[in-house]
Amino acid sequence: MATRDYVKRGKSPRKPTRATKKQPPKSAFPLKWALLAFVLLAGFGYGLYYLATSEPPAKPQPEKVAPTKPSTPKKEDVIPPKPVEEWTYIEELENKKVTVEANEQEVSTRPYLMQCGAYRSASQADERKAMIAFQGLESHIKTSQGEKGIWYRVVLGPYPLKREAEKDRNMLKRAGIEPCAIWYWN
Repeated sequence: MATRDYVKRGKSPRKPTRATKKQPPKSAFPLKWALLAFVLLAGFGYGLYYLATSEPPAKPQPEKVAPTKPSTPKKEDVIPPKPVEEWTYIEELENKKVTVEANEQEVSTRPYLMQCGAYRSASQADERKAMIAFQGLESHIKTSQGEKGIWYRVVLGPYPLKREAEKDRNMLKRAGIEPCAIWYWN
């Protein structure tokens, strides 16, 4: 049996595709919808014109009735006298004196420090110190020997009041430098 050369044979001619559905013919301008829209717009325009040109209805004039003989007022027709107010809060508030007792701040005998990171390498600690310095605060790097080697701690302080340390921690937190812990100074 002879071998066939399929490469040189070329492509087979393309078969025509079958159209399964016939496209409906395109309709002309939708005359009935345009007519309906025109009628609605004309009715709306006429309504606006009618409202703008019509006069408001006249108020009926009250009929004048000749006075009859005066009658004595009934108990139901008599208006009672205005009651006396029981509330005296307006006068009390005007004359009120308020005293506020403020607690004194607790002043610790020991100063506070704030630690904003502990790192294994000095370069990481220097980066954190630079980020803190960009916020206008001064920090220090303390080295400490731990069970797992040398740690470089970035420390701010000392602070005499915890409130000052919290103020700086909030400023660093707004700048994206966190977590920072506040402890007593050792």
